Amino acid sequence: MADFDGAHLLAAQSISYRAASRMLVDGVSLTLAPGEMVALIGPNGAGKSTLMRLLSGYLPLDAGHCVLQGRALGEWPRQALARQRAVMRQQHQITFPLSVREIVAMGRAPWPERHSGEVVEQVMALTDSANLADRDFRQLSGGEQQRVQLARALAQLWHDAGPRGWLFLDEPTSALDLYHQQQALRLLHRLTRQGELSVCCVLHDLNLAALWADRMVLMHGGKLVACDTPAGVMTEATLTRWYRADLQIYSHPLEGVPQVALRR
Repeated sequence: MADFDGAHLLAAQSISYRAASRMLVDGVSLTLAPGEMVALIGPNGAGKSTLMRLLSGYLPLDAGHCVLQGRALGEWPRQALARQRAVMRQQHQITFPLSVREIVAMGRAPWPERHSGEVVEQVMALTDSANLADRDFRQLSGGEQQRVQLARALAQLWHDAGPRGWLFLDEPTSALDLYHQQQALRLLHRLTRQGELSVCCVLHDLNLAALWADRMVLMHGGKLVACDTPAGVMTEATLTRWYRADLQIYSHPLEGVPQVALRR
């Protein structure tokens, strides 16, 4: 990954968020740069999704600072921020009939002055959802809906020749079959290699995260407890401590990255 100055980063410093009496994110500092893929991992309730919403500006900070390209997130005009970051959440509440093409085209809302038809067709092809273009989104399977929502998020960040900015994904592979898991993560990895896109995704599958992420951010109890390469985070000592699972780490036979196996 290339070195970037502060004008090309999304940087959080000691950010916190409380809901009622519970601290969901507690003093987290993290920097995201273009050209990298970061996986947020951790047990249930660790604060991963909340952290993602804070980093993307969807939740207000209770403490700390979050700055995008040298400007506080809260100071960005809504449309300008929408051109810089996109979010794909786990749940999609669509209650009225919309075609897949219409859903994907929603991602182009921040770009009203630009012809978007070509972008919509391109991102549908990239996410293997072009054959779904005329179907009612509500009638799709969970995995098909995930592919369509990924296409919408990519359309939102598409500039001239590709996506640029910060893409936040909450469990983007949870409903996908093996083929589409592989294809989605290959796509995201390839797009980050172009150097202008940062991907930050919540993943529960640690083996997928280790295969594709440049960095892994391990959350526990609202705190960031480890942030490093997959080799630095995926150790038996670290994962046993924070996940409390009986596990073993081994090396992927083809890629050489750490993988986790649960003991019987």
